[in-house]
Amino acid sequence: MAKEITLGFILIVVFVVSISQSRLVNGAPQVPCFFIFGDSLADSGNNNNLRSFAKANYQPYGIDFPIGLTGRFCNGRTTIDILAQLLGFENPVPSFAATSGPDILKGLNYASGSAGIRAETGFQLGARISLDQQLQNHQVTVSRIASTLGNNQSALQHLNKCLYSVGMGSNDYINNYFLPQFYDTSSIYNPEQYATLLIDQYSRQIKSLYKNGARKVALIGLGKIGCTPNAISTFGANGSACVNNMNSAVQLFNQKLLALVNQLNTNLTDARFIYVNSFGMASGDPAAAGFKVVNVGCCPVNNFGQCAAGQTPCQNRSEYVFWDGFHPTEALNKITATRTYTEFDPSDTYPLDISHLVQLSL
Repeated sequence: MAKEITLGFILIVVFVVSISQSRLVNGAPQVPCFFIFGDSLADSGNNNNLRSFAKANYQPYGIDFPIGLTGRFCNGRTTIDILAQLLGFENPVPSFAATSGPDILKGLNYASGSAGIRAETGFQLGARISLDQQLQNHQVTVSRIASTLGNNQSALQHLNKCLYSVGMGSNDYINNYFLPQFYDTSSIYNPEQYATLLIDQYSRQIKSLYKNGARKVALIGLGKIGCTPNAISTFGANGSACVNNMNSAVQLFNQKLLALVNQLNTNLTDARFIYVNSFGMASGDPAAAGFKVVNVGCCPVNNFGQCAAGQTPCQNRSEYVFWDGFHPTEALNKITATRTYTEFDPSDTYPLDISHLVQLSL
């Protein structure tokens, strides 16, 4: 069994390299535009000017990013950045906060560190752009696109061809449910009830995105939040590798999200929604993929689990799963992005991967 797992991860590394090399030389983007909604895993600088502790526009963040500091919660590229490259985009999708003019026709990144499905999520860290607010920002973009293209119908025809990535919910656990000193959700709802509550609200939010023209939508499942260095140092793993009750809670959310994907595809037949199994991709033997450190971040962290300003990070960053207390390194993001674009295992995406989603004629 151990040999099978090791071989599987070696194959994944080869798979990542081959896919990346073949797609990065491709010509025009496979979709005309790419819109991103999410949290700090995708934030590309939207939090930079907010009064918030959830920001990453200081060193050593961006140490491996081509232009340095941008506000990404990573040493280099995020999963979204790498996906954009695999889709054929020459440049990363720009942040909503820093973009205007005709560039919006190619897509925007609305993601915001500490944001959640629920409006109150992340309030203890300061300002953030919740999913509802991100959707309002997108409404502004839709209006601008309509003005640029001349009318609403032309805007919708353009937006129908775009790819949409929505990855929310992690903070509704990390910065809400599992912080009883700030939030009462865990005393009101058991994990099953809370997951249902989140998915019900999420469903309404995703349907509003559909009403604004979204027809090809990737819904990103939650990862193993109980395996982050911050979770382990804060709660203790009690002899396990991870904080099991946190992982169990997000698994309930993921099961309901998968069911929602089926429901959306049944009811909205002119659109296609896919589920990205982030939790499943995190399974296996990281050592076989070249990772040597799995439970400690590469950079020294502050009280919020983010990199401490001005501190020197590890030199062997490709050997670390985590960059800080929460966020993966670019090395792990490469694997996640590649498996999202072209599934390595049948369970990676459902019912199809992004490379096939973008090819659909709807």
